[in-house]
Amino acid sequence: MVAGRFTIGLISDTHGLLRPEALAALQASDAIIHAGDIGDPAILTELARVAPVTAVRGNIDRGAWATSIATTELVELGGAWIYVIHDIADFRLDPAAMGCRVVVAGHSHKPGVRELANVLYVNPGSAGPRRFSLPISLGRLVIEGDEISVELIELEPTGR
Repeated sequence: MVAGRFTIGLISDTHGLLRPEALAALQASDAIIHAGDIGDPAILTELARVAPVTAVRGNIDRGAWATSIATTELVELGGAWIYVIHDIADFRLDPAAMGCRVVVAGHSHKPGVRELANVLYVNPGSAGPRRFSLPISLGRLVIEGDEISVELIELEPTGR
């Protein structure tokens, strides 16, 4: 971690595939958030070798391994409160009233960032198998004091 700077890798919808390009893009992370549809518990193990991981269960995450993963998480990272949920359509809270600065969600496979009422809503897109004609992507959230910035990163996959 660079003094005063906290970097969070954002990944979602891996669907059992952790691309080497995604793993490489996450290397500089101080923490990683996986916004669901993990698909294989080995992915969380691999990500944890890079940085501490906060993950939520997505709609494809079934079986004994997934039961210990919550469907939502509220986590403080780098001095900012972040709410994590797989499908933003299931989000019924007021993040600003909760003191959240960021909401991270996946599910749609469409990368995007919007700000509403001083809260950043981030979908890192899908880093797993290509779906539809959407890009393979992930995100990087940088917290420096009170400033929060986000970058969406389109990966150049060598495989599926």
